[in-house]
Amino acid sequence: MPVTFRDYYETLGVQRAAAEEEIKRAYRKLARKYHPDVNPGDKSAEEKFKEINEAYEVLSDPDKRKRYDQLGANWKAGADFTPPPGPEGYQYEFRDFRDIFTESRGGGGFSDFFESLFGGGRGTRAGPGFAMRGQDVEADISLSLEDLHRGAARTLSFQVTEPCPTCQGTGAANGKACPTCRGAGLTTKPRSLEVNVPAGLRDGSTVRLSGQGEPGANGGPAGDLFLHVRLQPHPVFAVTAEDDIQIELPVAPWEAALGARVSVPTLDNPVEMTVPPGAQGGQRLRLRGQGLNKRRGGRGDQYVKLKIVNPPAPTLAEKELFEKLASASRFNARDLLPGGRR
Repeated sequence: MPVTFRDYYETLGVQRAAAEEEIKRAYRKLARKYHPDVNPGDKSAEEKFKEINEAYEVLSDPDKRKRYDQLGANWKAGADFTPPPGPEGYQYEFRDFRDIFTESRGGGGFSDFFESLFGGGRGTRAGPGFAMRGQDVEADISLSLEDLHRGAARTLSFQVTEPCPTCQGTGAANGKACPTCRGAGLTTKPRSLEVNVPAGLRDGSTVRLSGQGEPGANGGPAGDLFLHVRLQPHPVFAVTAEDDIQIELPVAPWEAALGARVSVPTLDNPVEMTVPPGAQGGQRLRLRGQGLNKRRGGRGDQYVKLKIVNPPAPTLAEKELFEKLASASRFNARDLLPGGRR
């Protein structure tokens, strides 16, 4: 009997050739957006949530995806679709797909299209021993440059999804939709976690914490927590390479002209540095081994970019000295322009 075709790739917003990780990322993003707990009372969001979960149920399973892709030219028919007959004696090793869907991801039963293609529970049941791994969780962690350099301990707060405690993930209570999860079978709750961040991470790094994601169903293992490192802007230092940093250091005109020993801030303690005579604004000097700690030992370098600054409010004596310098000096800065003085 013809049923309405469902384009699972379009539902998740991915291409037909999408890799497993791309499908997983798309599902997580959409599931969080349309979850019933995020959209209370929104029936359209609830229906969308069901469609997303059905699409992921198929495309995340290599066997189901292969069976779905074998529809060939019919996969884009878009209207009525008559599913091909399955192989003789084909039996599923799971319980009713409705049950699995409700327990693992929530949202109610599958569509007629899914049931026509995959059997809708006409296969062999596996009993109450069925277990499913929990979903992975992704979160951002904001760290300072000092945190990346030395490591740090942080308390993270994020939302996790777990089987509804009222209906045990079935979505139903007393023959009706569960009042706690509104039939989704899942609830979200805040979670706090103490994390020790190792030294040597970089902006954009990802840290995997095994077993710290969402709990599994029916005793299945928990998913993992993936932390994406985001570097906070620093008031003094800038990262110029993977392990190197830079500071812009103000120096007085006479320090640049005559040379000087100056104190330079680093990520640890200030160090003494020599400004060579005749130094120019914008010139970069290197402090070896004063950059960021590396994961496997060693450190990068710190660069010091000189910025020549005049006294903002020169004293009378300072003005007289500048006037004497201007009178005695034959130097004209415009001679440094390409082509000479203009």
